[in-house]
Amino acid sequence: MSSRRSLPFGRNALGLSTFSAILPTIEQATLLPKIDPTKPWNDPVHAEACAATIPTLRCPSDAATSLPGTMGGNNYRFNQGTGILWGNPPTDPADPNYGLPAPDGVFFLDSRVRIQDITDGTTQTAAISEHVIGDFNNAISSRGDTFWPQTTPATPDAAYQQCAAIDATNLTFQRFSNIGGPWLYGYHSTSIYFHVAPPNQRSCMFPPGRIMTTAKSNHPGGVMLGTCDAAVRFVADDVDLAVWRALGSRAGGEVVAGQGVQ
Repeated sequence: MSSRRSLPFGRNALGLSTFSAILPTIEQATLLPKIDPTKPWNDPVHAEACAATIPTLRCPSDAATSLPGTMGGNNYRFNQGTGILWGNPPTDPADPNYGLPAPDGVFFLDSRVRIQDITDGTTQTAAISEHVIGDFNNAISSRGDTFWPQTTPATPDAAYQQCAAIDATNLTFQRFSNIGGPWLYGYHSTSIYFHVAPPNQRSCMFPPGRIMTTAKSNHPGGVMLGTCDAAVRFVADDVDLAVWRALGSRAGGEVVAGQGVQ
C-alpha cells in the first residue's frame, strides 16, 4: 500500500484479482513473473499461475474436492460493499443499471481506496471474509453455488428477499458453480463478496450486472471477517443486518455495534 498510497484494486479491467497485486505480501513473489499485467486473466500465458496452489488462500475447514487441477482454489474474498452493482455506475441512461449506486466498500473495479477515504474507521470497515468453494457442476445444487432468481431487483433488500425466496433445488435457478477458483480471476464468484445478505445466506446473481455474493464458511455459526485495521473477528450468522451492512461500507457514517460481532 505504501508504494501505491492506496489499497490495491478489487479487480481490474483485464479480470485480474486483488491477489495478483498482493502476492509479495503473502509470500508468493515467485508467482509474479508468471503474470503478465497487460493480458487478461484467462490468457494462456497465465495457465501456470491459475493452477498454482497458494496454501494461504485455502481454509482448512473446506476440503474442496471438486476443484479442477487447472484452478488454484481460494476461500477468501474482498469486500465490494453493500450495493448490488457489479462494476462502476454506467454513464449511459440506456444502460439497465444506470442510476444504481457506486460500490461503497473498499475493493471494486479499478478501485484505489486510500485509508483516509475510509471515514467510518478501519476498525469498523470490512476488508476480507470467506466463501466455500463450489461444486463446479450445474447439474447439482449445493450451498456454494451462485443462483439466478430470474428477477431484476432494484435494491439490496429486494435482492436479498428474491434470492432467499427461490427453491435452490430447482436446477432452473442454477447459474454459476465454478466458485472459488482460480484465485487469479477477479470475479464475484472467485475473489469478491458483498454485504447485502448476512453470512451463510444464499449467493445470487441478477444479470446483467447485479450481484449479491454472500460471505460463507464451514465454520459453525458464522464467518471470519478481517477489517481494514488488519484485525480478525468472528461474525455470527444471526448478526443484525444493519450492523453487517455497516461493516460493509467505508464511509456510510454508521455505528457498528450490535448482535453477532465478536
